[in-house]
Parts: sequence; structure tokens; C-alpha cells
Amino acid sequence: MNSPALPAGSLDGVRVLDLSRILAGPSCTQLLGDLGADVIKVEKPGAGDDTRKWGPPFARAADGTPFDESAYYLCANRNKRSVALDIATPEGQASIHALLAHSDVLIENFKVGDLSRYGLDWPQLHARYPRLVYCSITGFGQDGPYAARPGYDFMAQAMGGIMSLTGEPDGAPQKVAVGITDLMTGMYATVGILAALRHRDRHGVGQHVDVALLDCQVASLANAATHYLTSGTPPARLGNAHPNIVPYEAFPASDGYFVIAVGNDAQFRRLCTLPGMQPLADDARFITNASRVSHRAALIPLMRAITRERDAAWWLASLEALQIPCAPINTLPQVFADPQVVHREMAVRMEDARYEAGGPVLLGNPLKLSATPVRYARTPPRLGEHTSEILDQLATYGRAH
Repeated sequence: MNSPALPAGSLDGVRVLDLSRILAGPSCTQLLGDLGADVIKVEKPGAGDDTRKWGPPFARAADGTPFDESAYYLCANRNKRSVALDIATPEGQASIHALLAHSDVLIENFKVGDLSRYGLDWPQLHARYPRLVYCSITGFGQDGPYAARPGYDFMAQAMGGIMSLTGEPDGAPQKVAVGITDLMTGMYATVGILAALRHRDRHGVGQHVDVALLDCQVASLANAATHYLTSGTPPARLGNAHPNIVPYEAFPASDGYFVIAVGNDAQFRRLCTLPGMQPLADDARFITNASRVSHRAALIPLMRAITRERDAAWWLASLEALQIPCAPINTLPQVFADPQVVHREMAVRMEDARYEAGGPVLLGNPLKLSATPVRYARTPPRLGEHTSEILDQLATYGRAH
């Protein structure tokens, strides 16, 4: 649905042709759409984005019947228009070229070389549209020994090391519960596209942005990777603990768990003023962070025995009063009821009378821009919802030229 009263976004005037599916590409183009770009989602007639059927749960219409739109699809496809085109046909390819003549960015996540069959690969399109920014998202990149392989988030988490670091020390490797590699890849792709647009606007020529799930997962290892690269020793799985800071993990209270995140020695000394913690202050093993890391196995059981004596609310109030970083471990209902999350509008209902309750509730965009705020202009589109609108625009372009 359109919201004509919205201010122009940062990317107003930028058109993005989105040939991607699943999560990495669509999360990138949703972000571009939130920032004001006109995103045209190209989908195969009759099938569309795979995630449309990745449910339940599914969105419900105003009369309570389910749409053929999963919650998964809704998470990454607002602020887009959907056009149903079969790029395997000459007619579909002609429509794509008509759109490319008036587009700034193309993003795709086909297997390496697939689009060359349709004349839509980077070399052919760069020759025909030299100002076009062309972004490819794949599992392993455009070159290298794995380039031809298909790639999914789970594979990248496994191969990229994050699963070796996630989970309890004596447990099985664990993936992150959300598609974190896809989301990181979408953000890296967005940054690459914006950089390429800046270069294009200065120098008049587009470029190929090559983004791979595995690369992005390895890059996101951050301090864990440099721990290994610096020491030669890979970090072990520590559950909720931190490899370089102690105490910095979840602790048991009498009624559940909460987090203590002591970041320096002064905070630890303040922690030791709380009931039961005082004996820890004078123990030479725990005076500095480095010594606490070395004596983690001695300190943490002592702290757990103390924290179990009181409820989480008592600990959180006491720690906050001493300005010691701490947090409850919230469920999703608690997250979206949290006053800070509510204040920051991290759940947004988009008005659309076709949906139950007047519109879907979607995650808010965390970017807060003072002059060009993000926009919630269109609910995630039905498959091919804007085909006629977009093809009519193409006809108008043809008459104008």
C-alpha cells in the first residue's frame, strides 16, 4: 500500500531491479526500499519467492483466511513492487531490458553463470548499461574452487566457523537460531551497492559487487577470528561465556537466569560490594580481568552459588543501581513489551485493509536518520501484484522516448 504523505528517502530516485529470493538478497533490497529506493521484485509467474510458502505461520486476510504469504516472506519484502516475469522467455527478457534502461541497480542470487543463458549476466549487461551497479549474492563467490556450489545460510554457518564457537562446551555445535549469515550478507551487499552508487555518481560507470555467504560469515567472526589468527589457538565453545572477559555470561537466580557483563576491574570491584560477593574482592585470583580469565573455573562456580540465593529482579535492580552492566534474558513476548523496544518502534503495524487487524506487524528498521527517516510505504507485495502497473510504466517510457 502507498503512503503518499511520507517524506523523500535518502535513496529517492534510485531504482533497484531485484532478481533475488530467500533472505540475503531480499533483506538487502528491503533495506534499500526502506531508505527510499524504488524496488521492483521480479518473480517467476506461479511460483515466486521460495519463502512465500515457508510456513506456517502465514499471514491472514481481513476475513481470517490465510494468505499464501508466510511470516518468513513478510520479514524481508516490504517496500517493494512485485512483477511476475519469466526471464527464460524472450518476452520476459525484453521486459527486463526495458526495466534496466531505467534502473540503477540489479541484484541477483542465481548460481554462478546461470544468468548468462538469458543474456542477463554481468559482462553482457555492463556492456549494454555501463552505469548499472550489478550485485551478485552467492554461497561462495564468483570464483574459487567452490564457486559452482549452491549455498545456504546453514552451510555457511557450518563452514564459516560460527557453529564451532556456539553451544555448550560439552555439547554439539549449534547454529545461530536466525539466518544470521544471510542477514550479514544482506547488510554487506547493501554497503557494497551504496559504495558502488557513490563511485558511479562520481565517475559515471557502474561495477560488479560480488558478495558471498561464506566470506561474510568468516568476516563476522570478528574478535573470535583474530583470537585464533593472533594466538594460533582456536577459541573453544563456552556457552554464554566470553573468551576474553570474566565474568561476562548468564547466571542462575532463584527463579531463572540473567546476564552479568562486567567489562572492567572497577565494575568487578563494585560487584563485590553486593551481599555474598564480598569475599571475592580480596582474592588475588580475581583482582584483574586477565587473572579472572585464567581462574574462570574457580570464580564462576562461586558466583553461581551466590546468585542462586536471590531472584533475578533483585539482582538486576542491585546491579543497575551500581551501574554494573546486566540484563534479563527475555522471551520474544517480553522483547516486544519492553518499554525501550516499544519507544524505538521496533515493531511496526503497516496499514493495509486486506490483512487481519488492518495490516501486518513487521520488524522496524533500526536506522534512525534525522533528515531522511526510513519509510514504511508498501506492505510486502502479493506475487505479481504490480505487474500491470509496471508494464504500463514501461509503455509510457517507450512513448516518451
